[in-house]
Amino acid sequence: MNHLLAVDMGLRTGLALYGRDGRLIWYRSQNFGSAPRLRRAVPGILRDIPALTCLVVEGSGPLAEIWKKEAQRFGIRTLQLGAEAWRKVFLLPREQRTGAEAKRHADEAARQVIAWSGAPRPTSLRHDAAEAVLVGLWGVLKLGWLEEPPDALRSGRGQINL
Repeated sequence: MNHLLAVDMGLRTGLALYGRDGRLIWYRSQNFGSAPRLRRAVPGILRDIPALTCLVVEGSGPLAEIWKKEAQRFGIRTLQLGAEAWRKVFLLPREQRTGAEAKRHADEAARQVIAWSGAPRPTSLRHDAAEAVLVGLWGVLKLGWLEEPPDALRSGRGQINL
């Protein structure tokens, strides 16, 4: 089975793993604390995921380059995007007027994806993990692993355009 790993960039990083069926398998937040620690951890993260065929990275800069370089070394396809790309797909304009509003609505949408996927429900969900869940769903749709988002995310949003 092919897998897609989504990364919400930062020293505190959100990670979300999807299967070829388009469903979320797991998600988590990990605090690397420093760029050198992140650099040491990334190869192991990528190596430990069987059949990892795509890495989707939200963000840019030196930390994103660490992920992209390691993915290239492992022969993993990489997609890179800014937050605005997935937000325009999953959030209404009124839900992203401020960063705080966007994070709150992303949390709600991520919880819907978690429930739809049958992944373990969070006791608490950090915003970086929630955003990684949505980054990953964007990637799954972009690759055609799913034709459209889960119904729970479509209500009131109309046509989805990637």
